[in-house]
Amino acid sequence: MKTDFDFPKKDLIGPVVFRPDFNNFETINVNQAWSLFFTAGQDDKALGQQRELGWFLTNLLIAVGLAGTVWSIFFSNVA
Repeated sequence: MKTDFDFPKKDLIGPVVFRPDFNNFETINVNQAWSLFFTAGQDDKALGQQRELGWFLTNLLIAVGLAGTVWSIFFSNVA
């Protein structure tokens, strides 16, 4: 399908991941990934540029997963 629409950037209201100037197959950092997740793809700079918050959220997700796994292993046979 070919479209002939050429919207200016200020009028483009769709998700940032579908904009032609986004990414160009470059790697994104953790903050950009979490920002895209929390804003449903609307903004890749919502959490700022420091990587510490992105790493904290990633490690928190891993810790919650591991704690749930350990909890289910130890307490699944208690009856």
